[in-house]
Amino acid sequence: MFSHVMVGSDDIAASKKFYDATFKAFGGPEAITDPKGRLIYQHNGSMFIVTQPINGAPACGANGGTIGFRMTPAQADAWHDAGVANGGTTCEDPPGPRAGSPYYLAYLRDPAGNKLCALDIIA
Repeated sequence: MFSHVMVGSDDIAASKKFYDATFKAFGGPEAITDPKGRLIYQHNGSMFIVTQPINGAPACGANGGTIGFRMTPAQADAWHDAGVANGGTTCEDPPGPRAGSPYYLAYLRDPAGNKLCALDIIA
C-alpha cells in the first residue's frame, strides 16, 4: 500500500547516525543522500526518507503518530539497542511480547521526536 514514509528532522547528521544504526540492526542499508540533502533508505521495495521541512518551520514528531517496521523479535531488540545507543530514546514499555496480544513490540523516538515501532506477530 505505501510507497514511502517521510519524517522531518532539524539535525540531518544526528538522524543519519540514528537511522543508519537502526536500519543496519535489521538488515537494511545506510542512507543514500540525495542532492537536496534528504536521507533515503530503501529496503524490501519501500523507502523511508528523512528531510528538513521544506516550509522552513521546525521539524516535530507527529502527536499520536507512529511508524511501524516489521521485523523478528531478535531484530527488534537489536534495532532498539542500536537506536538508544545512537541518539534515540526508548518509549512505552520495554521491548517484548505484550500480555493478551499476539505482538512483540519495541518503541523508540528518533532524535527529532518521531515515534517508531518494531513489530512481529508471535502468536
